[in-house]
Order: sequence, then C-alpha cells, then structure tokens
Amino acid sequence: MARLHKKYQEEVIPKIQEKFGIKNKLAVPHIEKIVINMGVGEALSDMKILDSAVNDMTLITGQKPVVTRAKKAISNFKLREGVPIGCKVTLRKARMYEFMDRLFHVCLPRIRDFNGVSRKSFDKAGNYSMGITDQAIFPEIDPGRIVHIQGMDITYVFSGGTKETNMEVLSLLGMPFTKK
Repeated sequence: MARLHKKYQEEVIPKIQEKFGIKNKLAVPHIEKIVINMGVGEALSDMKILDSAVNDMTLITGQKPVVTRAKKAISNFKLREGVPIGCKVTLRKARMYEFMDRLFHVCLPRIRDFNGVSRKSFDKAGNYSMGITDQAIFPEIDPGRIVHIQGMDITYVFSGGTKETNMEVLSLLGMPFTKK
C-alpha cells in the first residue's frame, strides 16, 4: 500500500468525519483518479516534439500515455482533424498515490519562488486542476536531455463532496496550498 494511501485511510478519513460531521466513512470524498494532460501545439510542425513529450510523460508517470488528436479542423491554427496534438495519462489506485506523493513532497518544492498552489482552482463538481509550466521539476527527467520545455495540466477527480471537503482532503494529504 502506498504511503499516502495509508495516511488517507488512517488519518484523513477520521479528521474529515469529525470536522464535517460525516457518520459513514465511505461517504468521505476520495480521489478517484488523476488525469495528466500535455497539449503539444508545436507538434504540428515537428513530430519529434510530441515523441519527446510522450517519453517524458512515460518517465514521470510510469505509464504509457495516450496520444490525443484534434477533434476538428481550425484553419487559423493550421490544424486538421485527426492530427496528433498532445498526450494524456489517467492514474488510479497505487500509481495515483505514488505520483501525488512525489508531486507534493519532491517536485513542487523544486519550483523557484514557490508559494503554494491556488485555492481557487476547484470546479463546480469539486474537482481540482493545476498547471505546471516545466516538466524539469520531476527528478526522473534529465534537464540536459530536454529538447523542448513542456508544461502539463493535472486534474484531481473526486468522488463527490463539496469544494471545502475536497480542499481539506488535499491539504491533509500534503498539498501545499497558498496561505489564504
């Protein structure tokens, strides 16, 4: 069992139940999956950039990403339908908790002038999204080997719950939110 999953089971669930008055521990919101997305717009001119992004995401997540393709043609962007323009990975269970642990305790503190992540990035369903501008913060990536600096979007999908309960779950797991 992953360290963060054990912490969720033993510490987070009882604290959330006590704070929000939830009687059944199965009613406490939990993270169902993490979706990591890299949009690679420069891949239109050079497909090696997309291959590099796929390799980097494979190293970061430990799972092979799915290449995403354009849904419709947009002439202003010189984009045709079906052209590969990015990649994404969906993490669940043990890999999800291992990724969160590395992100919270190793990668985010490596960002220069890091003051925490925004508290305002929750959607109406209570899911949290954040963006990272450089893949070099992950220790698996060799900074000397980077061909193209690429960012990514990370979305935490919850099993229900309100914005407040989900924020409390993330902060108890170690997400470094900004100070109010």
